[in-house]
Amino acid sequence: MVTKKSSTRTNQDAVGQGGELHQFGQTGLTTNHGVPLSDNQNSLRFGARGPTLLEDFVLREKIFHFDHERIPERIVHARGTGAHGYFECTQAIPELTQACVFQKEGHRVPVFCRFSTVAGSKGSKDTPRDVRGFAVKFYTEQGNWDLVGNNMPVFFIQDAIKFPDLIHAVKPEADRGFPQAASAHDTFWDFVSLMPESLHTVMWLMSDRALPRSFRMMQGFGVHTFRFVNAKGKSHFVKFHWKPKQGLQSTLWDEAVKISGADSDYLRRDLYEAIQSEAFPEWELGVQVFDQEWADKQDYDVLDATKLIPEESVPVKIVGRMVLDRYPDNFFAETEQVAFLPSNLIPGIDFTDDPLLQGRLFSYLDTQKSRLGTVNFHQIPINAPRCPFSNMQRDGMMQTQVPKGRATYEPNSLDEVGESAGPRAQAHGFRSLPSTVDDGAKLRVRAESFADHYSQARLFYRSQTEVEQEHLIAGLVFELSKVQLNHVRVRVLSHLRVIDEDLAKRAAQGLGLDLPPPAKPARKPVDMPPSKALSILAQKAPVAGRMLGILVTDGADKGLLEMLLTGAQEAGVAVKLIAPQVGGVTLSDGTQLAADEKIAGAPSVLFDAVALLLTQEQASKLCNNKAAVDFVADAYGHLKAIGHNGAAQPLLDRAGVSVDKGVFVIKTGDDLLGKVASRFWERRHQVDGMA
Repeated sequence: MVTKKSSTRTNQDAVGQGGELHQFGQTGLTTNHGVPLSDNQNSLRFGARGPTLLEDFVLREKIFHFDHERIPERIVHARGTGAHGYFECTQAIPELTQACVFQKEGHRVPVFCRFSTVAGSKGSKDTPRDVRGFAVKFYTEQGNWDLVGNNMPVFFIQDAIKFPDLIHAVKPEADRGFPQAASAHDTFWDFVSLMPESLHTVMWLMSDRALPRSFRMMQGFGVHTFRFVNAKGKSHFVKFHWKPKQGLQSTLWDEAVKISGADSDYLRRDLYEAIQSEAFPEWELGVQVFDQEWADKQDYDVLDATKLIPEESVPVKIVGRMVLDRYPDNFFAETEQVAFLPSNLIPGIDFTDDPLLQGRLFSYLDTQKSRLGTVNFHQIPINAPRCPFSNMQRDGMMQTQVPKGRATYEPNSLDEVGESAGPRAQAHGFRSLPSTVDDGAKLRVRAESFADHYSQARLFYRSQTEVEQEHLIAGLVFELSKVQLNHVRVRVLSHLRVIDEDLAKRAAQGLGLDLPPPAKPARKPVDMPPSKALSILAQKAPVAGRMLGILVTDGADKGLLEMLLTGAQEAGVAVKLIAPQVGGVTLSDGTQLAADEKIAGAPSVLFDAVALLLTQEQASKLCNNKAAVDFVADAYGHLKAIGHNGAAQPLLDRAGVSVDKGVFVIKTGDDLLGKVASRFWERRHQVDGMA
């Protein structure tokens, strides 16, 4: 159902029963072959909540054209890095699924994991404000399972037919080719301001979740609702979660900006160095499992990819762990050529009728064929299953196998004359779960249960700590300040008023704009209890895996340095020694010490905490070294722990550092190492630009 809506523009607006905006105008939208379109918002599906139909030529043409827009880099997720490792089942769940990876505690399979940004090109930087891809390929004994997700549990759109529009909007603007890897521009905010279904993910994008300190310190999510199916054919809904053992941590916006200048490869270098030092990154795999009866009682639709299921409602059950312990031998052959497909499932896991997932099942296969140039991309070693595979498919560009015999079809009776008859279907093979839909009609429509676009955006905002809310608002103000279309800013503020009145008021103050009337929701939002699991700062971060930068000069106390180095090693904290010159320094006892970095090439934004081991004479000299002053000033401005030996006071004074809980004289290694993962948020109101 589509309801007409008044408008002062040439185009006429209407709202569908799922709350989606339809725009009609005199200039008709058509296919590439001139067929006029009546609906550019919804895929054709079997019933309002049913599966997407292959006959939807509009969806297929739109996605097909989009998939082939770039050669040869990925259209999205172009910039990334990856690593090999293993997945180990830590709790068997055969009662829930027959998937082979979950049948026996201790069972291991190899994996390859790729992390990425979404919006930027292959040559962009690691640290923009962006969603991060989190894709894992399991090489199981029953074939490859690809869990292709993000570091956020929700997505911007509900229907895959809108994916090309979303990416076109966030990519560099078509007439000018910029900005690169950035959402702070007109077309993105114009699009999302007209798509209130995107507002929940926009809250995540404006939060600290979009600025991860490390790939090792971010969560991963399967985004969609999938199904577990056990050996008896009984099914449950399931959501997948990756939880980092290194804890959650993000950078401040000012840090991200400075890191991108100091090291545009910061996140991929961090992953590489962690693996090389054998501080192997690890995640727990958790599942949220629930049934249809529970799903039917919720105020939101569990098949809506813009919604999450609060952990307080359905706790996350930990069933396994992933350890990344080997960096690729060749970046191109492995990381660049790896091809993930949401359609790669194994028996025991199945799809749902989520309309975004349904479109991805078509899109990814088509994209990989385009990018890798052949239907035989599965034969590339990084993509090939580690178990035997055989079928009747032959030839094609870059065929590397040499199949023998005439059995390229079935049924056949070639075995009756002594020839190989080839492979056959197996009774224990993958079977799609039989299902029914609410309405058997073919419809290009969105379910009414998808119409609430504000409740979970409100849930996310109200679940953040005061500090995180400040950061989220600062993100909104920064991005909207880059928007040149004032009516778009105003429309975003009208949506923010529906999410949270205080949020809208503070954003409007930051922009210097008056609050417009609130937007009219398609469905009245409801208040949901805040969830601590949605806040980064509500969770304690471990110190293991953090990086300590120690600034040393000639005459530094060898005993104090050795105490820090020993303590860091025991705590699992990585250390880099920084000196005025990379050639190193001479310590108090005459020991020559090589440095890892020169002060001008290792700003404090690259470290989680810093130590200053100086003599008073050298500290006074460094007061005239801008890089040294900035090293200390930035560490203080970014709310990090600063441990020093007392003699560093002249440099602290020059950098404008005041004593607080995070600025102290080191007496024992624990004084500093226990604070490596901490931020001293009470300091933010004393530091310009940090509030």
